[in-house]
Amino acid sequence: MLTSKQRAYLRALAVNEDTILMIGKGGIDADVTKQAADAIYKRELIKGKVLETAPVSAREAAEELARQTESEVVQVIGSKFALYKRHPKEPKIVLPKVKKA
Repeated sequence: MLTSKQRAYLRALAVNEDTILMIGKGGIDADVTKQAADAIYKRELIKGKVLETAPVSAREAAEELARQTESEVVQVIGSKFALYKRHPKEPKIVLPKVKKA
């Protein structure tokens, strides 16, 4: 679970990322899920876009892909979304530390 500071940090990083995942009229199928999982494994942070012809909204697509790839939704703005999952062995993105109360 990401804290609000970590989510803000990831949102700032996502601004410079290219949109690499497109969801069209086929919706979220096995190919899209595999593409997302592979990209998240390599990059940790990915951006996706839901086209107007898609049968799902950006929020629905982000939440479904996050569930299927075991990642977290960083943000959803309009038709675009960002997902994050820490690499299990070699993390590239260092998140801000969580302060203990």
